[in-house]
Amino acid sequence: MAISLLSAITTLTRFSASSSSASINFKYIFSRRTVFTASPKRQKQRGCKIMASTSPVPETYSATQDKITAPYGSWKSPLTADVVSGASKRLGGTAVDGHGRLIWLESRPTEAGRGVLVKEPAKAGDEPSDITPKEYAVRTTAQEYGGGAFRIFGDTVIFSNYKDQRLYKHSIDSKDSSPLPITPDYGEPLVSYADGIFDPRFNRYVTVREDRRQDALNSTTEIVAIALNGQNIQEPKVLVSGSDFYAFPRMDPRGERMAWIEWHHPNMPWDKAELWVGYISENGDVYKRVCVAGFDPTIVESPTEPKWSSKGELFFVTDRKNGFWNLHKWIESNNEVLAIYSLDAEFSRPLWVFGINSYEIIQSHGEKNLIACSYRQNGRSYLGILDDFGHSLSLLDIPFTDIDNITLGNDCLFVEGASGVEPSSVAKVTLDDHKLKAVDFKVVWSSSPDTLKYKSYFSLPELIEFPTEVPGQKAYAYYYPPSNPIYQASPEEKPPLLVKSHGGPTSEARGILNLSIQYWTSRGWAFVDVNYGGSTGYGREFRERLLGRWGIVDVNDCCSCATFLVGSGKADEKRLCITGGSAGGYTTLAALAFRDTFKAGASLYGVADLSMLRAETHKFESRYIDNLVGSEKDYYEKSPINFVDKFSCPIILFQGLEDKVVPPDQARKIYKALKENGLPVALVEYEGEQHGFRKAENIKFTLEQQMVFFARVVGHFDVADEIIPIKIDNFD
Repeated sequence: MAISLLSAITTLTRFSASSSSASINFKYIFSRRTVFTASPKRQKQRGCKIMASTSPVPETYSATQDKITAPYGSWKSPLTADVVSGASKRLGGTAVDGHGRLIWLESRPTEAGRGVLVKEPAKAGDEPSDITPKEYAVRTTAQEYGGGAFRIFGDTVIFSNYKDQRLYKHSIDSKDSSPLPITPDYGEPLVSYADGIFDPRFNRYVTVREDRRQDALNSTTEIVAIALNGQNIQEPKVLVSGSDFYAFPRMDPRGERMAWIEWHHPNMPWDKAELWVGYISENGDVYKRVCVAGFDPTIVESPTEPKWSSKGELFFVTDRKNGFWNLHKWIESNNEVLAIYSLDAEFSRPLWVFGINSYEIIQSHGEKNLIACSYRQNGRSYLGILDDFGHSLSLLDIPFTDIDNITLGNDCLFVEGASGVEPSSVAKVTLDDHKLKAVDFKVVWSSSPDTLKYKSYFSLPELIEFPTEVPGQKAYAYYYPPSNPIYQASPEEKPPLLVKSHGGPTSEARGILNLSIQYWTSRGWAFVDVNYGGSTGYGREFRERLLGRWGIVDVNDCCSCATFLVGSGKADEKRLCITGGSAGGYTTLAALAFRDTFKAGASLYGVADLSMLRAETHKFESRYIDNLVGSEKDYYEKSPINFVDKFSCPIILFQGLEDKVVPPDQARKIYKALKENGLPVALVEYEGEQHGFRKAENIKFTLEQQMVFFARVVGHFDVADEIIPIKIDNFD
């Protein structure tokens, strides 16, 4: 349930559109729909007139020109759904080859979400080149969310091919070579691999394997080794097994020890996990194991991201003692854990996908290691250099306010990040001789390279704190006011507000440039992205507010946020809408069923029936909601499907037909019940889409239909774009 609405709308993978939604290539299903034939009076009341503006909007606009006064929601904007869906590539990881050149994995909406490895050009000014042949796509379905789909070693890449889920070995530099499979063909893509590492001592590839051959809903996860020598493909050798889940297998420099993370049902990796070290025998087996962290029942912690230094020291991140993910070090001689630097900030993030890399160990000429690390504190990311004695943390001055992964280059760092005016990007941060200051910052890859021409339309995020229903308790959100250089509304009007509930629910809203948000704000909508109790980025205590209270805390916080903005004069109380994907879709449905704050909602692959989710979802999340929901009674009472009679406003549903996280029956069941109950409702189903929409035409259609749906049911404005609306059952 981790994919958020923003991911669904703006990404290509984890996840050229036509000029009108009537001709795009997709399948949407409406069972026995009634044609929308509202009377002129009803049209006026519902604001359902859909029209196209006859005057084009320039991409830049002089501030000296008078603004046009028009209702919120009716403003014309060059940030069209085509721009949003076609421009937003998604990053799937970065690495550096043997020549120090950056390699990145990008997913492309215009190629149906195909994942492609791309190589930085050797000369400045040249174009990057694709490494992945067109008949291949780099993506793993391990734990459904994937991640860690490739690994670079010198001039060789090993990657997971999406179609068959086999691992392939491929030369980065040779244009004529074809990828060679290194794992067996089982006939179907039922075995997936992720988060691998090279083991030069035995010339093998050590990786996490998820095997669904015996039971698709209860797969077997192990750490295995795959031989790289010889022409014969062999069955992988099992190194570690017996636990429910594994991640981060990492070999020490001499190949004598391997660290890994494991966890067991009913925990998720951010609830409670264990860090182990295994010692490797002469024949390559793990012959002895030591639990480094997570074994003490008196210490609740979730260690993550183990990493060996060149001197064989083991570093990792865990949240013991202060409840925040901080950097630690293992003292092997007495199996002791030493905190390197303590700060009420998160130096890592929840393990929804494999391959997270929040810090890098920099080679130092002295006795100490230097660690390049990122952390989040109070809704913002920071990049710094820390010495492993914890004496100092030197912050690097860079434009990014939001940082994901870090990759170590030659005298530089490649940083994945963004800001309120910069989309998801990779920047090369050149360091000084002492590795303590940034002397140059250059963006080398951007998910949306042409966005700056729309800068005058951007709405900048405002981090807000708002009171929750618990006295003295706060939650957080990013508020985006309506923003358009050409238009303004009358002083008497307040804007419609779209509240977004992120997925997970153990995830976090981030205050970065996202064109799907700008699509709304540039048309005169206010938008707020809520970090309700249970979100990450604010420590374990904040994260655990949701334990046993999913469907209560998240719903209350979203409602409280909307009410707070209404009270602040920033939103129209009569035009409050809510949207969300996956777990955010559940929060949307629950808010509409159990509260009367919102006037309409949109659920993207959302959960309607908690019991059905528990029975049908994949292994990784099959016990997730046990800790979030509570008793069997709670499963019933917190499921919106069981309280259809409590819904009182229109809803639109979007669903991928190949979704294994939230199966299509969830959307179909709530759609049918709401339709039979006489509520205005619409359902859109996409063939070939999984959990999160990856195809540009589907991203475009979803965005446009949400806009038109809300305009028709709560509007009081005319949409400026030419959009053909779908039918809404029970609307007349």
